[in-house]
Amino acid sequence: MKQNIVTVMGGILCCLATIILPARSQAQSDSAGNFSLQQCVEVALKNNLELKQAELLAASGQIDYRQAKTNLLPNLNGNVEHGLNQGRSIDPFSNAYLNQNISYANYGLNSGVSLFNGLSAINAVKQYRLSAAASQLDVQLNKDMLTLNVINAYLQVLAAEDQLVQVQNQVNLSQKQVERLAILNEEGTIPPSQLFDLKGQLAGDQVTLVNTRNQLESARLSLVQLMNIPYNAALRLERIANDELLAKFSGNADSVYQQALHELPIVKAASTRKESAGFALKAVKGQYWPTVNLNAGLYTNYSSAARTSSLLSTSDQQTNQYVLVGGIKEPVYMPVSQYVDNKIGYGNQFKNNYSTNVNLSVRVPIFNYLSTRNKVARAKLDVENSHLVENNAKIKLQQQVEQAFLNMNAAYNRFNVLLQQTDAFGESFRITEARFNEGVVNSVDYLTAKNNVDRSNISLINAKYEYVLRIKILNYYQHAPLW
Repeated sequence: MKQNIVTVMGGILCCLATIILPARSQAQSDSAGNFSLQQCVEVALKNNLELKQAELLAASGQIDYRQAKTNLLPNLNGNVEHGLNQGRSIDPFSNAYLNQNISYANYGLNSGVSLFNGLSAINAVKQYRLSAAASQLDVQLNKDMLTLNVINAYLQVLAAEDQLVQVQNQVNLSQKQVERLAILNEEGTIPPSQLFDLKGQLAGDQVTLVNTRNQLESARLSLVQLMNIPYNAALRLERIANDELLAKFSGNADSVYQQALHELPIVKAASTRKESAGFALKAVKGQYWPTVNLNAGLYTNYSSAARTSSLLSTSDQQTNQYVLVGGIKEPVYMPVSQYVDNKIGYGNQFKNNYSTNVNLSVRVPIFNYLSTRNKVARAKLDVENSHLVENNAKIKLQQQVEQAFLNMNAAYNRFNVLLQQTDAFGESFRITEARFNEGVVNSVDYLTAKNNVDRSNISLINAKYEYVLRIKILNYYQHAPLW
């Protein structure tokens, strides 16, 4: 019996499609539509739209982080204004009222830098840096989940292919028995009921074959949908055997959990967001403090009404006044200058009208409708919620690891029990088939033995791939390579 178990075990290991793949650089599917697990995962990661959305969110987080850093730099702004005043207006050159059409221009360049704002800007940089890192971890989590789904779908296809081979063998065996019994029935050496029993069994096996083919196509469809590629009936998956594939998992649930606690993106993302919420609270609290800003500006202007006067000549002209000289009135002369107005050119005004200013401003928050106080209260709630999210992630992770470890042990034990059952039913069927061919047992006993071995073989295939999947899930939790 032990020798038979070893023989069956060896045959199963030889036909098992392993998901442990050799390392390949830039693996590509060939023209025949053959895919390895690694290729399936790479295609799925490349084509998955939800993953692309997560990457866009992560990119948005990086933009927010860059903006928070540049908020520490001084600002620099320029302004240009051109206009036309009609009627009574103020001349920007002389600041006098004029009643004429004036075209004007103002130019300015100003800059400011925050010298102190309660460290709000610095804490905001730390907040957005951690938030961006958490978004990147979300991308990795999406990749891991997609990879596990592809592995599961890949194994479902392999299991369906193995089941199809098994059912096809059942059909072939039933077909041969029907052909043999048909000859014996014509010769009158067997009861006709035995032939009809075997024909019924053959029809049942053929129905199972049709259902299994449908299951295989459905499994292939699920896989290509995860890969987001058109369905191809010619899709073939690589099946690489590995003698270590069905070895018992080494380790325990606690060691797997401790490793997952420090490696898995879901926990690291929750911890990172908790830290980010802490810095967000500090940034809001900084709004309680006064802000100190240093500002500077450079300005110039132009006015079409700007004029300058030039001296043409000076002459003495008699006035209405006089002085008495020896009792005689002598007229008084005074010098009178003649001027001409010249328009000041645009370039001269631009150069000569420069003005600058530098100021240091302090803004002290006294009362702002308690908005800062409410922001702080809301930020504290966010911090508390982030702690709950982190603790909940750890608790769920521990529960999932414990469940995965229990499922793995159950799958391993079920596989080994089914292995023994398959060996026992196989031996029983071999004996019953020989006796049935010799006419010693009837068709009922033969069909019972055949159905037992058929069911055990299908169950063994399912248990085999279930165990492989459970191993891969535990490998994911302990951040081990999935292939």
